Amino acid sequence: MMVSTKGRYALRIMAYLAEHMDEGPVSLKDIAEKEGIGIKYLEIIVSSLNKGGLLDSVRGKNGGYRLNRKPEEYTIATILHYSEGSLAPVACVQTQDSCENSHCCKTYTLWKGLDDLIDEYLNSKTLADIL
Repeated sequence: MMVSTKGRYALRIMAYLAEHMDEGPVSLKDIAEKEGIGIKYLEIIVSSLNKGGLLDSVRGKNGGYRLNRKPEEYTIATILHYSEGSLAPVACVQTQDSCENSHCCKTYTLWKGLDDLIDEYLNSKTLADIL
């Protein structure tokens, strides 16, 4: 498993929004400038987070994006899920039925165990933890 720039940037964006929660909605332009992320790439990432229900968007002159919960209510796993998709280390553990040989595969339990450890760790950490 390798977290791409999309996932790493999503965490940085969410941390930035958490740090500026009391200031109201934050514009994409502000995030792009402060975090050094291209505006087009930022739009793609924020769109996934917004569609996932992690953010609220506010239209208008003073519009932008803001968190819709407290930082401690966002797990790192959730943020990465909406930005990356699956975090499975191998394809055969992505979904319950993704491997027809899982019942007889000698390495399946190894990969499944690793996947469980990754999930457990990322679900145990919140946005508040990285602040």
